[in-house]
Amino acid sequence: MSRVAVLGGGSFGRALAIQVARSGRVVTLWSRQPRDPAHANVRSTTRIAEVGQAELVFVAAPSIHIDGLAQEVGHYLDGTHLLVHVSRGLIGSDLTTLTQRLRSSTPCRRVGVLAGPLVARALAEGEPGGAIVGSLFPEVTEAVREAIGGPTMRIYGTSDVVGVEIASAMVGLFALGIGYAQGRGFGPATTAMLATRGMAEAMRVGVACGATERTFSGLAGFGDLMAAVAGDGRPESLFGRALAEGLPLPEAAARAGAFVEGAGIAAQVTAFAERHGLEAPISAGMAALLSGRASGSAVLAQLMSRPVRGE
Repeated sequence: MSRVAVLGGGSFGRALAIQVARSGRVVTLWSRQPRDPAHANVRSTTRIAEVGQAELVFVAAPSIHIDGLAQEVGHYLDGTHLLVHVSRGLIGSDLTTLTQRLRSSTPCRRVGVLAGPLVARALAEGEPGGAIVGSLFPEVTEAVREAIGGPTMRIYGTSDVVGVEIASAMVGLFALGIGYAQGRGFGPATTAMLATRGMAEAMRVGVACGATERTFSGLAGFGDLMAAVAGDGRPESLFGRALAEGLPLPEAAARAGAFVEGAGIAAQVTAFAERHGLEAPISAGMAALLSGRASGSAVLAQLMSRPVRGE
């Protein structure tokens, strides 16, 4: 594998392209508007047909754009391409994953998801870190490892694709909630409670979707959430803090500086949990908060008044 393309010229897409470029490869970065390549080995383009010349294609776009983008780029892809998305989103209240959607919307069958404690700034600056690829095809994991792995980036792999995607999406939601709590002045005890009970909630939802429990203890789950708690500056945390300041949703989104999938995940997970008889109180509380149906104080009071059972 030598040719790589990145679909999406946002901050994370550009950072991912820079990480690929560090390996010495020339990487194609596609976006609808011309972008500063920011590296000698990054070739910026607005012509989506050029993406088809790559062998490995990273899809760095929000879930709301996946359908249209997949249909658009699908004309230039075939079964030889490897397709890997980096979104934290899910589709609908059935929690359809983006790998499922990419397989149904493009000719590509060898697809995967890249997740874990990855944020644009750290990736662009080459900070030491790690990530996980969820794919049923070992060659997809190897291609990603070859493209972005190296002295500062360790790439792990798992066949639990659904687990990686559910964990990543729900970590985005919990990072938003923790950012909100921290913005309200709550300390480590509150953060720890939200993080641990949140991941237990994510595990219940994931298992109902066919995921493996252990995935939620790894890089896609707790590892990713630990980075958010530590303050890695991800958009979800910034969004939550902005909401805590009383900013309306549009202004909070602008403060985050990127599309925040977690803002929609809350309602999706809540609907899924209700339909399947699962307990998802944090997701439900966040859905109420984000929709304006409840205040942060009311949500916290409701969570703290729930019956206490064995862990």
